[in-house]
Amino acid sequence: MNPLILVFIVMIGVMFLMTRSAKNKQRQASEMRNKMEPGSGVRTIGGIYAVVKEVNDETVLLELTDGVHVHFARNAIATVLNEDEFNRIVHGIEPEEIDEDDTDAVTGDTATAEDGTDSHQDVDADLDEERIDLTKTEEASEQRDGSGTK
Repeated sequence: MNPLILVFIVMIGVMFLMTRSAKNKQRQASEMRNKMEPGSGVRTIGGIYAVVKEVNDETVLLELTDGVHVHFARNAIATVLNEDEFNRIVHGIEPEEIDEDDTDAVTGDTATAEDGTDSHQDVDADLDEERIDLTKTEEASEQRDGSGTK
């Protein structure tokens, strides 16, 4: 078999895989935009975070802040965010999360020490003992200078 034909076949295969991947991304983006509904938080391709007020065939009405509305093309929506993610990014509100390391997967109870106290208290006490004072004192700066005078 001619090596030139083999190279040609490989190039066609790579091009096929690349176009297939691009079509999958376009399909996923289209599905995401179709799931937009009023009240959803979104990020535009320009990096603007807003709330969807109205969805039309080719445009979306976004509220940037109270009373400020802007029309965008549907294709300009990069991501539809869930409520927790939108609040975390825009308002700085962290969702309440339970530390998975301290939670029993079956019962959902938090871990406790042998004496029945919360294990977090023990860790905090250990950290307090290990803390080092890093504040500068006059004595330390004099010793570094070697002068001993003020």
